[in-house]
Amino acid sequence: MLDGPFVQATLRSAAERLRAELPSGQVTPATFSAALAEIAPRDRDAWLDVVWDTDEILLDDCNLPRGCVPYLPCPVASVLNAVEQAGLTCNDVFVDVGAGLGRAALLAHLQTGASCIGLEIQPTLAQIARERADRAKLSRMQFLRCDAAESVRFITTGTVFFLYCPFSGPHLRRFLEGLEHVARARTIRVCCVDMPPLPAQWLERMPSTSPSVDVYRSTS
Repeated sequence: MLDGPFVQATLRSAAERLRAELPSGQVTPATFSAALAEIAPRDRDAWLDVVWDTDEILLDDCNLPRGCVPYLPCPVASVLNAVEQAGLTCNDVFVDVGAGLGRAALLAHLQTGASCIGLEIQPTLAQIARERADRAKLSRMQFLRCDAAESVRFITTGTVFFLYCPFSGPHLRRFLEGLEHVARARTIRVCCVDMPPLPAQWLERMPSTSPSVDVYRSTS
């Protein structure tokens, strides 16, 4: 949280300035990383919300399919850790499963230049994410309103799939079945935050530097 009126105003101003620069294409991974480095780690989540203009959006829970979870943004620190461990680059297609308002996808794109696809089952969240990407003219980001468990098999361009507790049980099993279909065509990486080990023999867990982040590589 941004503490104190002066600190809050200063960080909000910096975030709004960066947001205003997005449509011009002037924000590169290098300039974004430099801007992020100026923000204390404890303030980065609030700062990113202002950059994405979602800090004052209030969302009510809606009816979700069994096994899915309500919207909960992934901490900036965890996304950055996953991006680093997965070796995400501008040549990758980052697929955010349960994208919500698009924060993780935005962070991955601005940090690395990777193309991003957000999959979100809640129509209001998907629409807000699309509007933010369109407003910022981020043509390498797209958000789809869909059930990822049923649709992931069609996301054949994806190379890195990001999961922050999007669902569990049968929903997760169906998702992994679809994801294995994608992995038959190319090697993929799967980033998981705060999740138990994935029940998939075709995924090999890579060495991790974080107790909350696991990255897997497909072996199919």
